[in-house]
Amino acid sequence: MRRNQGRRLFPHGSPVRRFVVVEDSMRPTLVPGDGLLAVRCGTPKTGQLRVFPDPRMSTRYLIKRVGGVRRSPEGTTFEAVSDNAGAPGVIDSREFGWVPAAQSYRVLWTVRSAR
Repeated sequence: MRRNQGRRLFPHGSPVRRFVVVEDSMRPTLVPGDGLLAVRCGTPKTGQLRVFPDPRMSTRYLIKRVGGVRRSPEGTTFEAVSDNAGAPGVIDSREFGWVPAAQSYRVLWTVRSAR
């Protein structure tokens, strides 16, 4: 096995990204500290976990479950639903509407934090 030789595993602009859960909106599926490996590809499907830029704060990412999918000539959008809608400070499509699929990542792998 060769060493990484200083190159990033997933270079900037790569369709693969790593994320870390920081809030309770997806409990019990995900808890703060869980890691996610996600890829920018494919059409959202109901029930999938997707990561996308927060429509109200573009420097932050949200993870939500796909509640529904709409296709139109302008593109595909999805309803972003929290598993734990009653958690403090939760925001999802009830607040900001449906999300453009083009900027979202599909969660492929979850790494559980020590619980």
